[in-house]
Amino acid sequence: MSENMKVAEKELVVQENHVEKEEGETMETKKRKLGGMKTMPFILANEVCDRFVGAGFHSNLITYLTQVLNVPLIKASNTLANFSGVSNFTPLIGALVADSFAGRFWTIIVASIIYEMGLISITISAIMPQLRPPPCPTQENCKEASNSQLWALYICLLLTSIGTGGLRPCVVTFAADQLDMRKSKVESRKCNFYNLFYFCVTMATLTALTVVVYIQDNINWGWGLGLLTIAMALSVVAFVVGSPFYRKVEPGGSPLIRLTQVLVASVRKRKVVVPDDDRLLYENRELDSAISHDGRLLHTNQFKWIDRAAVVTGNDMKKSCQPNLWRLATVHRTEELKCILRMLPIWAAGILHFASHSHVSSFTIQQARSMDRHLSHSFQIPPASMSIFSVLTVLIGLALYECFFVPFARRFTGHKSGVTCLQRMGIGFAINILATATSALAEIKRKKAAADHNLLDQPTTHVIPISVFWLVPQYCLHGVAEVFMSVGHLEFLIEQFPESMRSTGAALNSLASSFGNYIGTFIVTLVHRYTGKERNWLPDRNLNRGRLENFYWLMAGVQVVNFIYYLLCASLYTYKPLEEITEGCNGTDVELADETTLLDNSKGDGQTDRARNGMN
Repeated sequence: MSENMKVAEKELVVQENHVEKEEGETMETKKRKLGGMKTMPFILANEVCDRFVGAGFHSNLITYLTQVLNVPLIKASNTLANFSGVSNFTPLIGALVADSFAGRFWTIIVASIIYEMGLISITISAIMPQLRPPPCPTQENCKEASNSQLWALYICLLLTSIGTGGLRPCVVTFAADQLDMRKSKVESRKCNFYNLFYFCVTMATLTALTVVVYIQDNINWGWGLGLLTIAMALSVVAFVVGSPFYRKVEPGGSPLIRLTQVLVASVRKRKVVVPDDDRLLYENRELDSAISHDGRLLHTNQFKWIDRAAVVTGNDMKKSCQPNLWRLATVHRTEELKCILRMLPIWAAGILHFASHSHVSSFTIQQARSMDRHLSHSFQIPPASMSIFSVLTVLIGLALYECFFVPFARRFTGHKSGVTCLQRMGIGFAINILATATSALAEIKRKKAAADHNLLDQPTTHVIPISVFWLVPQYCLHGVAEVFMSVGHLEFLIEQFPESMRSTGAALNSLASSFGNYIGTFIVTLVHRYTGKERNWLPDRNLNRGRLENFYWLMAGVQVVNFIYYLLCASLYTYKPLEEITEGCNGTDVELADETTLLDNSKGDGQTDRARNGMN
C-alpha cells in the first residue's frame, strides 16, 4: 500500500511539474506577445498630447508674464529660464524613481495626473481677475503683479514641473521597452525610432504654436489654457487604454545604489592587483539577468581602477554563497559605471549649447512683436507663432534626413545610419553657431529700420516697418540644428547608457538643458547688470535702445569654444561593447556562450568585432 502511495506521489509530482512547465511556457508566450508596434499609438498619443501642452504653455508664457502680469522683460525672461531649469531637473528624480522601484508605467500615470493638476490651477488663475493686475495696453507705468499673484503662478508652474519630471524621461524609454532594442534588430529597421518619435512630438508642437497661441493672443488666456488642460486629460486616458498591451519591464533596483556599491568595492580593494586576464574577473549571469535584457556589457580596458571591484578575494562571499555587493561587483556592473564616466564629458558639452539659446526665444518674441507681422490687412502672425518656422524645418528636416541624408552619407561612411550619433551632434553644434550669428545680423537690420523711421523711442505705439520674416532664417537654422543635435543627443544618451538606467539617460538630456538654463540666466543677469544704464545690452522695456546683437555675438563665441571642446571629447570617446543575445533557429533567444559577439556601436555594418571564448 505504501509503495502504491509512493508511486502515486511521484506521478502527482510529475504532473505538477508538467503543469508548472506548461504554465511557464504560457506565461513566456504571453510575454512575447506584449509590446511591439501595436502599443505605439497609445504611447505616442500620450507623448503627443504632452508636447502639445508643453509647447502651447511654454512658447507664449513670456507674453503672459509681460502683457498680462506686467512683469519687466528681464525678470520675466529669467523667471521662464529658471522655471525651465526646474522642469528639466525634475526628470532626473522621476527617472531614478522609475528605474529604482516604481517602474515607468506607474511613474507616467502619476506624473500625468500631477501635470493635469498644475494645468487646472493655472487655467483658474488666468480666469480669476483677482489673480492678475489691471490690464495695461500701453505697457507704460503699469502695475506689476503682486507677490501673492506671482506665487499663485509659481505654484502652478511647480506642479507642471513635477509632472514633467515623471513624463520626459519615461515615455520615450517606455516606448523603447516595447520594441526589440538589440543592435542587430535596430539596424535592420528601415526607420530610426528616435526620428519617428521626434517627428510625432514636433507635429504636436506645430499644432500648439498655430492653434493654441492664436487663441491665447486673439481670444483669451482662459480658453487657451483650458484647451491644454483638456488635451492633457485625454493623454492620460489614451495611455491607460493601452495598458493591457504593454510590456512592463520590472525596475532593476536603484542604479545609484549599484554605482555606489561598485565605487565602495573599488576603494576597499585599492591595494588589490587586477589580473591581466579579464576572464578571471567575477561574472554572474543570474545576478545580472534583471538589468541586462538586451545583453551584458563586456569588459573594457578603460578606468582599470574600477576593475578591482570585480576581483574575487576571500571575504567577498556571504555564507549563502551570494556575493557581498559592497565588496564584489560583476563585470557588467563595473562596466555600467565606466559607461557613465565615458559619457559625462560628451553630455557636459550640451550644457553650454542649451545655455547659449536659453533666452533666445523670449528675446525673439519681443523682436517679432515690434515688427510688421501682417499676412493680410486683417490677419497678423502672433509673435510666439513665429516658432512654427523652426518646427516646420524640423519636420521637413527629419523626413529629408531619413530619405536623402542617410543614403548619401552612407556612401562615404559605410555606416548604416549614415553618421554616428556623435557625428550627428557635432553637425548640430556647428549649425547652431551659424544660427546665433544670423540672429545678431537680423537684430542689426531691425534696429536700423527703427532708426531710419525715428521709432527707436516708440517700442509699443508704432510698428517698425520691417517684415517679421527677416527672423525666419534664424528660426530655420535653429530647426536644422535641432534635427542633428537634439535627436542625436537623445539617441546617444539612451543607446549608450546602461540598459537598466535608460530613464536616467533620458533624464540627463533634460538635466543638461536645466543646467544650461541656469547658466543662461546667470549670463543674462551679468550682462544686464554690467552693460550700463543708457545703452544696456538687454533693457527691461525698450529693446530698440538695447544692444541685443552684442548679446548674440557673445553667445556665438561661447558656442565656438564649446564646439572645440566637444570635438576633443568626441575624438576620445569609445562606444560601449555589448554581448548580444542572438535569435536561434527555433525562434527562441539563444545566448552563444562559446562564440560571444562583441558589438561595437561605432561600427555601422554590424560586423563582429571580436569573439571571446570561455565565458562563465
